[in-house]
Amino acid sequence: MESEKVAVVFPGQGSQRPGMGKDFFDALHVARATYEEASDMLGFNVAEMCFGEDERLNLTEYTQPCILTTEIAMFRSIQTMYDFNPSIFAGHSLGEFTALVAAGVIPFAEAVQIVNIRGKLMQSAAPVGFGAMTAVIADPVSEEELENLLVDLPIDLANINSIRQIVISGKADSMPEAEDRIKEAFSERGVRLVRLNVSAPFHSRFMRVIADDFASVLEEKVKGEASSTYLVASNYTGDFHSGNVLELKKALTLQLGHPVRWRDNMLAISKMTRRIFEIGPGRPLRDFFKTEGIDCQSIVSIATAEKAMQPLN
Repeated sequence: MESEKVAVVFPGQGSQRPGMGKDFFDALHVARATYEEASDMLGFNVAEMCFGEDERLNLTEYTQPCILTTEIAMFRSIQTMYDFNPSIFAGHSLGEFTALVAAGVIPFAEAVQIVNIRGKLMQSAAPVGFGAMTAVIADPVSEEELENLLVDLPIDLANINSIRQIVISGKADSMPEAEDRIKEAFSERGVRLVRLNVSAPFHSRFMRVIADDFASVLEEKVKGEASSTYLVASNYTGDFHSGNVLELKKALTLQLGHPVRWRDNMLAISKMTRRIFEIGPGRPLRDFFKTEGIDCQSIVSIATAEKAMQPLN
């Protein structure tokens, strides 16, 4: 483990599920302590929300801290159980905050508060029903092609996930027109369009109205030099953070209203290592890595951790 760099990546919103993290909670004190710390910071029982059938788990302001808590509980547990010391970190959208905690850039207690407020702000940016998001799946699909098709519509590229998937985001009443244009343009090679179950047009121009408020939150909560940020990939730039705390805060703020450049993140990570682990309640990132011919082992439970970490014992 020491002779080879290891990367860990964390999925974001959409990976949540009832019961997530419970096997770690039941088995390890460090996991229970993580959920308890989050509950103390947020004023509600995070474990109960994650493990039960609480419908609030799918509300953005709760989803974000619950996923971050679960991922850090899992990460800390795996560190306790195995010789697991990654030196490269990344996360998709919300997952970037988990990566910053795992890398030691932002303390966990501050991070759960930050993403709780982030979720509230993101939902407040657009009323329910205003926005929509659709995954465009084709082989291949390019940024330039979609941008040209959508140029006069209030629809933006939100997630550049892989050579085969880009998510678009914007006004709900304009999404059918966007989807029709894409179907026509891709009629010969084929395309699959999947409307996402979201409550707002994330990572679109409509999120930029909350930028100043979120920048203020980061200014209050993120202190110090944050020198280890250079170990963490930036969704906004597609490359790694510079190590400058002011540039970190700017990138996290801009991430709200600009596309998540996940494909660039994957390529940047793969230049440094081919040993990549995904830790979280779901495993969406593994398939994105596959499109680049990169192996990524996913850990969603203690059982999958035992299998993935076997060579490290």
